[in-house]
Amino acid sequence: MGPHGVEEKSMLEILVKCNPADLTTFRKNSTYIFLDDEYCFEKWDPFHMKSLEIKFLHFQRAVIQRTMHPWERDALLVRKSLEEKPPLYNLLIELACTRTSDEFLGARKAFQCLYSESVEEFVAVKVQGFQRRLLVALVSTYRYEGMRINEAAIKLECQKHARAIKTDHRNKIENDDEVLRILTTRSKHHLKTIHKCYKEDYDSNLEEDLDDIQILRDTVNCLCAPPIYFDTAMSICPAEQEMEALTRVIVTRTDVDMKDIAAEFDRKYGAPLIERIEAAALGNYRDFLVALVKSGMAN
Repeated sequence: MGPHGVEEKSMLEILVKCNPADLTTFRKNSTYIFLDDEYCFEKWDPFHMKSLEIKFLHFQRAVIQRTMHPWERDALLVRKSLEEKPPLYNLLIELACTRTSDEFLGARKAFQCLYSESVEEFVAVKVQGFQRRLLVALVSTYRYEGMRINEAAIKLECQKHARAIKTDHRNKIENDDEVLRILTTRSKHHLKTIHKCYKEDYDSNLEEDLDDIQILRDTVNCLCAPPIYFDTAMSICPAEQEMEALTRVIVTRTDVDMKDIAAEFDRKYGAPLIERIEAAALGNYRDFLVALVKSGMAN
């Protein structure tokens, strides 16, 4: 699949100069786009027509997301996360864990206004098992945002994570109420300190030891190292979802931590984020995303 978006300026320059005969020639020569109809005219191939419509929509969607109130935007994304097939648990975790407590509380209020139900009940109905326990707890919490931490608890809670990971790994950690409590209630500063303690004591990163439990790995990264999560989110999806993720991350993080995300992207992939955008997008869509990244890096 080629770049996303459309070179609007070039397209306009060509189309305004075309007369009917030129357009007929174009249709007849573009047999991969137009099909010969039994009534002797060239008709759009439905697949390519839909593809072009989507390419035009990329810029429109980016502008709408950028201008939308963050609460409404995140409420719509919460809905999208569990209505996709398969569900995008990582997107829901992203919203619950990378926003401040007040920001996500606002999204929860907007969700109730838009859908006449709470985020908590929506998630509880849509998700089952361990995923339900974790996700409902994550969207329900209102974390302390200050820098105070419980020094006495850090070492103990680090050990609890280690025991759960090392002992019967998946079954143990998915059913460990203490791990769930720590991840869903502790402040981000407290959790980052646990993350650092785990690295020092066990010579391994906590998220790496959770590698085969993606939902927990995403939770830890979103809480403790958002730039690492966002760079991964922009790079591992199928093509169309990848562009949605690229747009979402740039639009929502430009005013927050774009400088850190761009630096981590460069470190991880050995190429600037702007080059990645320029290779993947076209026209106004490309220019808009590049301008947002540059603005965020300048802040």
